[in-house]
Amino acid sequence: MAWSRYQLGLAALMLLTGSINTLAAKWADNFSAPGCGGTEEHRFQHPFLQAAGMFLGELSCLPVFYLLLLRDRRRADPAPAPSRPFNPLLFLPPALCDMAGTSIMYVALNMTSASSFQMLRGSLIIFTGLLSVAFLGRKLEWSHWLGILVTILGLALVGLADLRGSGGAEHGLADVITGDLLILLAQGIVSIQMVLEEKFIFSHDVHPLRAVGTEGLFGFTILALLLVPLSFIPAGRLSGNPRGVLEDPADAFCQIRGKPLILAALLGNVGSISFFNFAGISVTRELSATTRTVLDSLRTLLVWALSLALRWERFHPLQIPGFALLLAGAALYNGLHRALLPPRSTGNGGNDGGNDGEEREALLGEDSAAINQG
Repeated sequence: MAWSRYQLGLAALMLLTGSINTLAAKWADNFSAPGCGGTEEHRFQHPFLQAAGMFLGELSCLPVFYLLLLRDRRRADPAPAPSRPFNPLLFLPPALCDMAGTSIMYVALNMTSASSFQMLRGSLIIFTGLLSVAFLGRKLEWSHWLGILVTILGLALVGLADLRGSGGAEHGLADVITGDLLILLAQGIVSIQMVLEEKFIFSHDVHPLRAVGTEGLFGFTILALLLVPLSFIPAGRLSGNPRGVLEDPADAFCQIRGKPLILAALLGNVGSISFFNFAGISVTRELSATTRTVLDSLRTLLVWALSLALRWERFHPLQIPGFALLLAGAALYNGLHRALLPPRSTGNGGNDGGNDGEEREALLGEDSAAINQG
């Protein structure tokens, strides 16, 4: 079936804003500007402040939800299904996981390339698959296990390309190794977030925009308060500011004042995450979770291509088979191979359950990634 203009627009919006989210964050990291008190020029490395900005973008989904609710109350057939009564504190545990995972990913983005950052986020399906077996009682099919195995091989190649391409590059070998390991750690935390959301939140049939916005509210509030103690905790070599602490908001604002383009990059990051969440949710509803998975893979390819074109990183031949294996692993895990198999004359009860799980995983996976990043 051919896509309508609206569906094409949603797909393009998801692809564009998802790519902008990662690239804008990396663009901000690449700037150098003097800090407060006449300190010498240094790179803009403020991961926790950037994470707070991402949650601000997620928070913007909440007023959008209430505007849609207000609009649909005036219509005979309201679009957002009313959710069952629930305690908003149910969002607190996944929001804490989102906050931890996003902050770690922004720290990692300072240490590695944007394309490796995006590719290594493919490890999410490994942690999600294993945790869904352990805590949700799911039984993975052979295609899931094969997809996980292929993804592990792809991650190994991407990591090897990072190690072999780090000589003489902007990031040293130790930074690259630390950054890649932090990305994997963050994906493990995000997978816990996904399991918590599926186990406790989706049973209440909460509208996705409300779920994203409420988690953004918790994440932004908590992280904004944490910026105060973080500005006094020594961080050693993990710190990128003159004071050597985990985060220095005052230094960040001084750098922004000295180089206003940093603000443009940060606003691009904040704005893109809200549009990306809206587009991702709409793609899942209008098309399918599988389509969303394919678009997310194309987003990784676009980030990689633009990073090379902007000369933010060097090309390494091992990235090609690594990315191909990550793509194949995601395709197997999300069931894209079924289109190539002959149809089976069985009932659709099992397929419906699988599609529902697929949609949940695809929907939840994009909310932090934000990370973010996105």
